[in-house]
Amino acid sequence: MRLFHFSDDPTITVFEPRPVRVPSERRAGMEWLNGPLVWAIDDINDFMYLFPRDCPRILIWSKPETTADDLTLLGSWRGAAYIERGWLERLQSETIQRYEMPTDDFEDLQDAGMWVSRRTVTPLALTAVSHLDREFTLRGIELRVVDSLTPLKALRDSTLHVSAIRLRNARP
Repeated sequence: MRLFHFSDDPTITVFEPRPVRVPSERRAGMEWLNGPLVWAIDDINDFMYLFPRDCPRILIWSKPETTADDLTLLGSWRGAAYIERGWLERLQSETIQRYEMPTDDFEDLQDAGMWVSRRTVTPLALTAVSHLDREFTLRGIELRVVDSLTPLKALRDSTLHVSAIRLRNARP
């Protein structure tokens, strides 16, 4: 397994733990996840962060309990990534940085490939990733461009795993 951190900043030499920019409501005992941490994503789920930083998106994939009916939403794909049409040009033209992180000192959150470290982390490598729209197919993820993400909130009622990221930036 490999761990990555994605950023638009190509000059990071050390990751210092810091609180999240927009705290989330956490279940009891998990409030520490809003505190100072270094975040990483595993290589299986890295597609969740192959976007310009503020790009709103909804990502779906199957879970063990996903029903056959809901699996039809994926077709032959491992998962799907939805973005709004207004973000497509930026997805095609921007470059983001993929920092490979050492696995030591990271804790598995058992949630969609997310890992955290409470310590300072020095990355192992840096790779610039361009033409982000082309990266999804390589990972078995279908990129789906829609006019609005709002109607897709109903996917939360499915048996699929649904991750909604940066929806505050989506069209109303």
